[in-house]
Amino acid sequence: MQTECTKVQFTGQHAYAGIDVAKKSWKVCIYLGEAYHKRFSQPPEPEVLVEYLHRNFPGAVYHSVYEAGYFGFWIHRTLIRLGVDSMVINPADVPTTDKERYTKTDRVDAAKLARALSSGQLVPIYVPERSAQEDRTLIRMRLSFVRKQTRTKNQIKAFLQLYGYRVPYGIAEGYWSRAYIRWLESITFDEESGRMAFQALLTELVALRATIADLTKQIRHMSQQERYRERVELLRTVPGIGLLAAMTFLCEVTTIERFKNLDCLLSYVGLVPGEHSTGETEQDTGLNPRRNSWLRFMLIESAWAAQREDPALLYAFTTYCKRMPKSMAIIPVARKLVSRMRFVLKNNQPYATGVLNAG
Repeated sequence: MQTECTKVQFTGQHAYAGIDVAKKSWKVCIYLGEAYHKRFSQPPEPEVLVEYLHRNFPGAVYHSVYEAGYFGFWIHRTLIRLGVDSMVINPADVPTTDKERYTKTDRVDAAKLARALSSGQLVPIYVPERSAQEDRTLIRMRLSFVRKQTRTKNQIKAFLQLYGYRVPYGIAEGYWSRAYIRWLESITFDEESGRMAFQALLTELVALRATIADLTKQIRHMSQQERYRERVELLRTVPGIGLLAAMTFLCEVTTIERFKNLDCLLSYVGLVPGEHSTGETEQDTGLNPRRNSWLRFMLIESAWAAQREDPALLYAFTTYCKRMPKSMAIIPVARKLVSRMRFVLKNNQPYATGVLNAG
């Protein structure tokens, strides 16, 4: 006996889900065909969304999108595993109307994500493998602790200035040597309160130095693993690039092949100029604020060392300095440095120092 199937099938149709993710709940908007289907809140679990899609749109092709940020990529990976064509995008790339700009809510954000996804207006960001992301986290954690250490050192210097202490002759203050640390530990105060306040800073400094040393040791060990060893050796042939700089570049970029040309790589790093032009008026706005801040910081620091070691980069730097301040002249040097790093990785050959046209 045959029975009539009354369940609606969506075979061949596409269901688009825009997700505004948050810690306690997600705002979801479903866009189907040419219209919004439903806007609702749900628990922050990918499985709940997938179950809703299967129940209400059986047989459809499911797509989802959310903005990169605090929650990383675990949601994306889970949705992919559950059969959803997931996408993670840069929040700045979401097409936004003037009305949406002045009426911003989580429900509005979810709706515009679903609408833009259905019309093909969104470009996904690169999502690294879980192992590559964990390696990247180690690199970033070390740099975060280095910044904390710098802040603590500045607090110690300010403390010394506040009470008029002067570093004894012969102690290398600039390098925070063991002798300098021992001198700091020997400083006396009139009251226990002053000693305790200063000791708190010293304790923090010692702990940070130990943590940074441990993280650096682990990065060195990681650089000797098969997935990094050869590429690290190649990058270290480029003047100004040490082990930490090489590992930072590899962990942030992940794979050089994902950039179709040098301009794309420079744009990702954030070493391209911004511009506002209208009619015959052109205005240079300096470096584009869109960047990989971890990578750009490292490359600019490495460029200062590179221009002292590489005759070609030194020549370029001195030429740029004739028409701009040194702080600006180092930027095109950093671009040339990126070009050299890209060259050695793509061609799998070491850099030849002193070749003027290598960048």
